Amino acid sequence: MPDAAHVKPLTALRFFAAFWVVLYHYWPNLDVGFTPAVAAKGYLGVEAFFVLSGFILCHVYLAGFGEGRFRYGDFLWNRLARVYPLHVATLVGVGGMALAGTLAGLAVDANILSWPSLPANLLLVHAWGLAPVAGWNHASWSISAEWFAYLTFPAFAFLAWRLRERPFTAVIAALALIALVYPVFEALAGFSLTEATIRWGALRIVPCFAYGCALHALWRSGRFPSRLAAPGAAVVALATLAAIAVGAPDLSIVMLLGGLIFMLASLASAGSRFASQKVFVYLGEISYSTYMICIPWKIVAINVATKILNTDSDKLPLLVWVLIVGALIPLSAISYHVIENPCRERMKAWATTWRTRRLAAAGA
Repeated sequence: MPDAAHVKPLTALRFFAAFWVVLYHYWPNLDVGFTPAVAAKGYLGVEAFFVLSGFILCHVYLAGFGEGRFRYGDFLWNRLARVYPLHVATLVGVGGMALAGTLAGLAVDANILSWPSLPANLLLVHAWGLAPVAGWNHASWSISAEWFAYLTFPAFAFLAWRLRERPFTAVIAALALIALVYPVFEALAGFSLTEATIRWGALRIVPCFAYGCALHALWRSGRFPSRLAAPGAAVVALATLAAIAVGAPDLSIVMLLGGLIFMLASLASAGSRFASQKVFVYLGEISYSTYMICIPWKIVAINVATKILNTDSDKLPLLVWVLIVGALIPLSAISYHVIENPCRERMKAWATTWRTRRLAAAGA
């Protein structure tokens, strides 16, 4: 079974999930007069990230958890190093833009500079119902939800480890959870769970994360015939696209997205190089930056474009829109290499230094 670094199709999938979210946010600014289903359902790219997160974290940490080698503090620090520096950088960036706009006399949404929401944003609990409004970099609500899953990972890992010899039971239970939670939440809250962000965003990740953990158990068991990986991936991919195109219920699309993740992982374990080329893997590696900068960049780019075009409408011509969306890729690369990756490595280096000093002090 390949190690975490070699499930390359799943790394590539992160890029497509991120750009699916981008399409959802940017399409309303394209002057075409219609919205295709693939753009309208782009918010489900977040669900793809949530399922992937459960799958990959189990792949990396579950064996250590079950064998008593799991260090909760190290785990949390590594996860914080993964998400927090860029979260803070984009929060400061959005705040700086809003302050500059306000000083320049521009109309700035008051919620962006929501000072009462700042503590929750800094503590990564703003998707737990602890922030009064969706301020600052709104996209970061999903990072708050991820942080909730990281903090509670031992509970997910405990169940995943107990069910590792019964992977089909784990998958069926996860599917049942999705089938139960989605309609019950909508009946109680009056809106779909897949629309939850600042309100109930922490709950939104739970069924998806559990689904990813269960799918990992099935993949790890090796009970799926490798010869069926390629045709299975094709069938599930087509079924997912068809479900999106016809506007199928969100829960059914989420289930299919999980199936696609499983099939791509099965392709990797069968030795296929599908979506494993360096360009796809690299785009997947910078996808977190893509996701985190897409809203700040949209604010800047749309405002600049409307000024240049001398129009009051935020609907842009196709060529201008394509240039703005396409610019996300080099901007994501810059964000990754200048902020995200260096800060992550620095935080990991701090942890190594602290651990070395503790061991040296203990041995003195």
